[in-house]
Amino acid sequence: MSEPATPLPAPADDPRAATTGPPGTLWERMRADPQYASEHLALEAVRRLGPEARDWAGSTRESRPELTDDALAQLAVRRFTNLARLSGAVSGATGLPGAVIDVGVLAWTQSRMVLHIAAAYGADPTASDRATDLLVLQRVHKVTESARLALGVAAGRERASRLFELTAGKPLTGVMMRLSVKLAQMAGVRAAKRTFAKVIPGAAVILGTWVNSAATKDLAGRATALYRAGGN
Repeated sequence: MSEPATPLPAPADDPRAATTGPPGTLWERMRADPQYASEHLALEAVRRLGPEARDWAGSTRESRPELTDDALAQLAVRRFTNLARLSGAVSGATGLPGAVIDVGVLAWTQSRMVLHIAAAYGADPTASDRATDLLVLQRVHKVTESARLALGVAAGRERASRLFELTAGKPLTGVMMRLSVKLAQMAGVRAAKRTFAKVIPGAAVILGTWVNSAATKDLAGRATALYRAGGN
């Protein structure tokens, strides 16, 4: 039976929106194949969030025809920067799994923003090239060619990853740490102390409002420059 589609996100001022993150099957794939976690996330984001971004751009243009491409893109930037900031403020999970969840939700929110920016400038957010764009814009890969190669590897491993099952009592620290590092890299969280603060009992929440907002704004600037210049 096919997995139900991810619902549209709640409005930016709704706290429920901050909990919108990667679907369960994606978490399973990333946990099974942490080396290619970013590629799995990019592929799934285009599949699930690309149609949402396309429909948003179309309906917003129809209801507000006076908006320029830049104005439409800025609507998306403000909306998802607010979501990123909110997710940092309300995060409450602790331990290494909590750190992984935090950076995964942030990377998912940022991918949603990039696809909305692409749609605002007329690029097809459902096209396979958008997954490549995500990896280059989020600095997982420096060049398009290497991003495409990694995406191909990740896509070919999806079937095998479904066979992954956790063995009772098997330590998860190694896998979860690798997954956290990959997702933190994709989300633009570079400071190791911030990324793994949750592993330490009593440590402060790793992804506060400032960290999430700054990383997301930096990504928004790169995405806007790419799609404004016609990167479609």
